[in-house]
Amino acid sequence: MKGVAALDIKASETSENSLAVEFCGLRLKNPFLLASAPPTTTGEMIARAFDQGWAGAVTKSLKLDSLAIEDVTPRLAVLRDNRNRIVAMGNIELITRRPLAVWIEELKTLKKSYPDRILIASMMALSVKEDWQELTVRLQDHVDALELNFSCPHGMPEHGMGMAVGQDPSITGMITAWVKEVARVPVIVKLTPNVADIVPVARAARDAGADALTAVNTVASLVGVDLETLDPLPAVAGRGTWAGLSGPAIKPVGLRCVAQVAQATGGPVLGVGGISSWRDAAEYMAVGARAVQVGTAVMLKGYGIVGALGEGLAGYLAEKGFASAGDLVGRALPRLGAHDDLSRTSRVVFRIDPETCNRCQACVTACRDGAYQAISGEKGAVPVIAADRCDGCSLCSHVCPVPGCITPRPVSA
Repeated sequence: MKGVAALDIKASETSENSLAVEFCGLRLKNPFLLASAPPTTTGEMIARAFDQGWAGAVTKSLKLDSLAIEDVTPRLAVLRDNRNRIVAMGNIELITRRPLAVWIEELKTLKKSYPDRILIASMMALSVKEDWQELTVRLQDHVDALELNFSCPHGMPEHGMGMAVGQDPSITGMITAWVKEVARVPVIVKLTPNVADIVPVARAARDAGADALTAVNTVASLVGVDLETLDPLPAVAGRGTWAGLSGPAIKPVGLRCVAQVAQATGGPVLGVGGISSWRDAAEYMAVGARAVQVGTAVMLKGYGIVGALGEGLAGYLAEKGFASAGDLVGRALPRLGAHDDLSRTSRVVFRIDPETCNRCQACVTACRDGAYQAISGEKGAVPVIAADRCDGCSLCSHVCPVPGCITPRPVSA
């Protein structure tokens, strides 16, 4: 983005104000919250994050002490690209193991020490009305909102919790209604992407009284197999299980779910899934998220990334002429719809800039073997695109290693 480096965002009160957003009647100093994940395992960790500038945090999912939790080791595995960068992380970590009374004392301390930060308690229980209502009553005086975890895809579904709830609209609505009977703070339902259609579940939660929705939790996955040992990953004494996938690779899934939920319900949504830069956050907000949660990126790079997130987003808002972050929310939604609604009259073909082409022939190979055989060229020569054969699919522009070398141009009527 042009001009961001030249903006004195940190020192600008105007920029700080532009980042403030409203969510369920709560004011966030910026749109960035910590997701319910290992970075919010303790109150001390959340306090350190608040010191770095995070506007809020969702605790690791809390429970009644009667629910026994025991984690395994190791419980993480990653996917890397050809530059050895982590593009996804799979985890089989469960909810908190710490006593609820300890958490409540830490929540009290956090609220006293950081009165301007938003504290959301994630919680999970068996499908028992008394359990959900007890958690609600015990926690709500010490937090700003509650997030119901109906979406954890590993370990907990085996006991009828997490994703097992969020895959059933009727159970989702039932438990949401139980909580709303006694809740005096906003109730947020965290949705799972591991469904054929997220919309019925989102509507069930809203119809039962949910004040807002979070989309999404991790994607059920098998991260990989160690080809030396043939152990599924992460391997626990030679055995594995399905993991929850997070990180940049799931951002397209998260964006799709947030957009669908925002369009279908019209209510407030928190976006989460693969956010590691201000650009990711801006995309989530453009498709309807009022604010975003970040988890895996913090695990990999630390709480300090919030500075770059805020600076980048403030610069983008200024460059685009948005008075506030709220002005960005939902701007892309009117442009999303059914495939049948897309134009069949607007057509493009692609051209190659001979000045920037490095003559690698990647576009020739891709078009020949994966598209419409419209590009020809010999080694050392600039490839040529036959306009009468180009179908406008855009594959060539994506495999080209030179940014801006292969671009579309409209087909004349």
